[in-house]
Amino acid sequence: MLRPLRERDFALLWLGMTISLIGDGIYFVAIAWLVYDLTDSPTALSLVGLGWSVGMVLFLLVGGVASDRLERRRVMLAADAVRMVAMAVLGALAVWGDVHVWQIVLLSLLYGSAEAFFGPSFSALVPQLVRSEQLVQANALQEVVRPITYRLAGPALGGLLVTAFSAGTALLVDAGTFVVSIACLMLMRARPALAIGDRASVRAEIFEGLAFVRAHAWLWATLVTAAISLLCFWGPVEVLLPYVIRNDLGRPASDFGLVLAAGGAGGILGGLFMSWRGLPRRKLRFMYLAWGLAPLAISGYALATATWHLALLAALLGAGLSLGTVVWATLMQTRVPPDRLGRVTSLDWLVSIGLTPFSFALTGPISALAGTDATLIGAGVVACAATLGLYAFVGDLRRDEELHEGRDVGGEPGVGHVGGLHADDLDPLARR
Repeated sequence: MLRPLRERDFALLWLGMTISLIGDGIYFVAIAWLVYDLTDSPTALSLVGLGWSVGMVLFLLVGGVASDRLERRRVMLAADAVRMVAMAVLGALAVWGDVHVWQIVLLSLLYGSAEAFFGPSFSALVPQLVRSEQLVQANALQEVVRPITYRLAGPALGGLLVTAFSAGTALLVDAGTFVVSIACLMLMRARPALAIGDRASVRAEIFEGLAFVRAHAWLWATLVTAAISLLCFWGPVEVLLPYVIRNDLGRPASDFGLVLAAGGAGGILGGLFMSWRGLPRRKLRFMYLAWGLAPLAISGYALATATWHLALLAALLGAGLSLGTVVWATLMQTRVPPDRLGRVTSLDWLVSIGLTPFSFALTGPISALAGTDATLIGAGVVACAATLGLYAFVGDLRRDEELHEGRDVGGEPGVGHVGGLHADDLDPLARR
């Protein structure tokens, strides 16, 4: 799994990503505690999540076109610079004690807008940095690093920083992680944008990407599935999990960090397993089962009476999501043409998170009416039913499974390596 790190530029990208994701994990704890210190209201935290997700949704398609038109490293540099400034301003306001919820919402909107440009460029750059036979290992490595940093080390450090100092201090540390990411990107070799004849208008390029997605059932059906599933559980997890730990269990921010860290540990195990096991023969069925059963852990949050209960459930959730994501990323890299890298990636993000603003907007009112426990139980059950139900009832998915069985990668199915790929076959599509 470490072989892709022999490529200098991928190692730099990986290092910058690692440090930046630690900062994201710090932010996840700090922002929840900052908002609850100000209001103690799930609705207020829902508004912050709404601001971030609206920024993402508004600019993802433009970000995908920018990724295909411009030098991707420069797009990522600009996006990191904007996110660094947003976190620095928010941290400073919090330290000075002059921060309000509306300011947090606006800065979250700016942060999400910049992330809409960074994500597609990052995903589309990976196949340009590693050899085709190392794609599964590169994807598995990312699925190990992300939970270690974003869900384990970052939240644990964030909980300690918030407990020992303040949420504002933690946010300033998060801003500092973007400085490291920017430095790593600047050390990488520039790779010109793909030369693909005469460029059409931005609108035409967006519709070209849409046409490609609509023509492939395995793409559009999975994106619709992800959109419905994330609508069900993203808001409840982001908003209600810290509320349960803080109010129902009466535990500090460090316990919230511990639960997130347990989720990261589960994700690590999932990534390691996929690196060792390789892709299954029936890839779509495996992916849908992993993504369908994982949300049931969210329903279990409502039954937890201790921090370790939440930690165990978070680990199961993290493992299931990681297993499916490694398969999904590799399928994208072997099936989507390189000239549509950024656009298809941005469509993946857009459709997947397109309904999350509604998830955040609905979580506060629904939990106020039905209660926290009922909201969490419903979120997990409905997400599971939607994912497994779509796989069962969309016949084109099963026909696609039969058509591509054992053909997406070279070598024998189940072996932890891939071969037989060509540069024209590659394109990443990995949801964060």
